[in-house]
Amino acid sequence: MAPHRILIIDDEDDIREVAALSLESVAGWDVVVASSGAQGLTRAAEFQPDAILLDVMMPGMDGPSTFRELRKNPATAHIPVLLLTAKVQASDQRRFADLGVEAVLFKPFDPLTLSTQIAGAMGWN
Repeated sequence: MAPHRILIIDDEDDIREVAALSLESVAGWDVVVASSGAQGLTRAAEFQPDAILLDVMMPGMDGPSTFRELRKNPATAHIPVLLLTAKVQASDQRRFADLGVEAVLFKPFDPLTLSTQIAGAMGWN
């Protein structure tokens, strides 16, 4: 079985690196990264990942805006998205869930369990 393909879209270098290393080394997944929403849109269309891990708070195009753009493009509309956020208030969680994302994961995340969290949310267990 081929490894899962994940696109990480986050403007913070350290978050991208830790998440990518975690998913590659712990789960053996193929990971591609993007440092902005705009770059993420291009990479999603090219890479066709099995899922996208998308940061909520980014300069320029934020996570929810990036998600809406992904949904508008027939090449990326089908790709499941998991939001990554430091905002843990119930009102924020409801707003994110109303977007239609697969799940909302929280920062800081545990690199050793990140792949398990994603797999659980995606039903890949």
